[in-house]
Order: sequence, then C-alpha cells, then structure tokens
Amino acid sequence: MNQDLSIVTLVMHASWVVQLVIAGLLLMSLASWAVIFAKLSGLARVRRAHDGFEQEFWSGKNLNDLYQSAANRADSSPMERLFASGMREFMKLRERRLDAGAQLDGARRAMRASLQRELDALEGNLGFLGTVGSVSPYVGLFGTVWGIMHAFVGLSNLQQVTLATVAPGIAEALVATAIGLFAAIPAVVGYNRFARDIDRIAIQLESFSEEFSNILQRNVAAPASAPTVR
Repeated sequence: MNQDLSIVTLVMHASWVVQLVIAGLLLMSLASWAVIFAKLSGLARVRRAHDGFEQEFWSGKNLNDLYQSAANRADSSPMERLFASGMREFMKLRERRLDAGAQLDGARRAMRASLQRELDALEGNLGFLGTVGSVSPYVGLFGTVWGIMHAFVGLSNLQQVTLATVAPGIAEALVATAIGLFAAIPAVVGYNRFARDIDRIAIQLESFSEEFSNILQRNVAAPASAPTVR
C-alpha cells in the first residue's frame, strides 16, 4: 500500500493537467532556490565590501586618492560607486568654480540617483520570489481541484465505491497542493529575509551619503586638490 501511494507513483498516475502543474511548480521551486542562493552570496559580499570601504574611508585618507581607487576598481561595491558618483559631480562643479551651495547640491543629487540605481540592482529577482511565494499555493490548489474532478469522473463509472478506490485519486490530487506549498514557503522566507537585508543596506548607504555630504561641506573651501575626511 505504501509503495502504491508513494509520491512518485501518485504523480505518474495523475492526469496530464496535474502532472503539468507539478512540473511547473518544481521548475519554479528550482528557480527560486537558485535566486535564494545567489542573493545570499551577493548580499554577503556587499556587506563585506561595505565594511572594508568604510574602514578605508574613515582612516583619514585623501578623498582624491579614494576616488581614483573607487573609479578604477572593476568590482567596486555599491557604497564605493555611491561615493564615486558624488565625488565626481563635486569635482566637476568645483572646476567650473560654482558656488559652494551648487557644488553640494550637485553632489547630493548625483548620490541620490546612484543610490536608487544601486537599490534597484540589489532588489533584482526579489519580485520573482514574491511572485513564487504568492502564486504557487494557488497553482497547486488548481491542480488539486482538477485532480479531484478527474477522480470523481472516474468513480462515476464504478458500481461500488470504497475507500480503496477513492484514496488514490484524492491523494494524486493533493500532491499538487503539497508541492505548491513546497515551492512557496522557501520563496516567502527568502523574500522577507532579503527585503529586510536590503532595507538595512539602504539605510547604511543613506547614512553614508549624509556623512559624505557633511564632509564635502566642511572641505568646500579647501584647495581643490586636497579634500580629506576629517
């Protein structure tokens, strides 16, 4: 009996619609796990890079040297790119000899635009996890309803209906719901975890942007070649 009602046997004997639903759910589950592992690795790498750059930034190094290092680094972190965008705009406006307020406003606008781009990149594929988490249970439920309908249609041709004849068809249908939950639960957990982590990174980047703006304001009257972190 256990062998007859194993998941593999149930799937093999299910209707083609239920099999198609299960195959789609398994593909969605595999794709969501790929996104989850990629996000775990990517966000951990971003946090390590931010910690390293903040240590270098607050060491009192010349801002021009930091800018050259960040601009020439191929694998720069979001915080480095945020810093480079603000510093680049600040230096351009300074070369034009605009007033201090215009220099600072230009740098802030550049950093806000860069911050939005970085957050958009960090949130990539996050919507996919949300879609899998919200849609998968309903897709599985559709497979279950269809499977139960198919089972009852088959039972209508029988003269005598017993639990032994009903159980396989119902079990085949319920497999779709189980696999729908199997796909949805990790996607929902991953979505909530990554949304929280990205919010923390966003707060970190916004705080850095404000602190860097304050540093530029203190250095706006310094010679153009030697602004420093103080």
